Amino acid sequence: MPPFLSISRRTRRTPFTDRVTAAGVSAYTIYNHMLLPTVFRSVTEDYRHLKTAVQVWDVACERQVEVRGPQAAELVQMLTPRDLSDMIIGQCLYTPMVDETGGMLNDPVTVKLDEDRYWVSIADSDLLFWVKALAHGFRLAVDVFEPDVSPLAIQGPQADELASRVFGDAVRSIRFFRYKRLSFNGAELVVARSGYSKQGGFEIYVEGAQHAEPLWDALFEAGRDLDVRAGCPNLIERIEAGMLSYGNDMTRANTPHECGLGRFCDTRSAIGCVGRDALLRVAKEGPLKQIRYLEIEGDAVPPCTEPWLVRAGDEVVGQITSAALSPDFGTNVAIGMIGRDFWEEGTLLDVMAPDGGRRARVRAGSWL
Repeated sequence: MPPFLSISRRTRRTPFTDRVTAAGVSAYTIYNHMLLPTVFRSVTEDYRHLKTAVQVWDVACERQVEVRGPQAAELVQMLTPRDLSDMIIGQCLYTPMVDETGGMLNDPVTVKLDEDRYWVSIADSDLLFWVKALAHGFRLAVDVFEPDVSPLAIQGPQADELASRVFGDAVRSIRFFRYKRLSFNGAELVVARSGYSKQGGFEIYVEGAQHAEPLWDALFEAGRDLDVRAGCPNLIERIEAGMLSYGNDMTRANTPHECGLGRFCDTRSAIGCVGRDALLRVAKEGPLKQIRYLEIEGDAVPPCTEPWLVRAGDEVVGQITSAALSPDFGTNVAIGMIGRDFWEEGTLLDVMAPDGGRRARVRAGSWL
């Protein structure tokens, strides 16, 4: 009998958990101490449906760190090497966040709600404590807390059609990484064009748990003829898209430059960032290793639950951290951290998978 997950009060449910259960979820993981669905019918069937129809995702585990007060902008800039000085209300930005050594702490989307109010929509780490520590240590005039906000995503080719049926045609004009406040159930919800897939769609920041189930039900009622289903971030699609997973593909041991995120590091102008000095050195010298995308030969690879070593001859030159068989591309797609002397496109390497050695080829970019 396979192991199962014991749920207790330490594992937080979401406002959508009852609906997710009723929709037939078959697997969960734990993300920010909360339940995150990972499979409904099967990874492959969920993948096919995501690419052809529309899904509703419970991503309430993307917790918000709210920063509010006269020095909110100052504190948020301390967290990231991305220059936020030109960020406007109504905008969302992907913001790698680092510690004083330049190590990645998180890679959230930051949402500017007002000149003195931000939501930092975090990946899987306890970033709240770091933000509170900086606020306290630097005696900044801000409040830092986790608000009652639970994101719900709409993803897939029919996302615009489904969202417009619930929020009106105004949703169609939302630009990428922008948001509008749109009415639902007597509330104004932040609806952003974003999401953890390349299929297009929205993330709805459901402020107030009382709106969660009514919104879920409204979306499913409106999308009956669109074949709407409950879904979740899909392993195969996210690897094809080159979307990194914090804690899997990158950790605090890596800098943004190693993660291929140097374009988000404005180290000369983001002068308030606590890791700026360390990243200036990295930017000057260049990383010794960096995220790359690889094709792995052979039949479907097993689950990558631990990093797989990558070798060039007898030399270990990197590791694979995410891998899956792509039905659409007819190969095993993978993400890994590869040494500088071996990351050029077309380089042939050997991957030490659990079921034996595999040949792999470095790609110039992701598949999607």
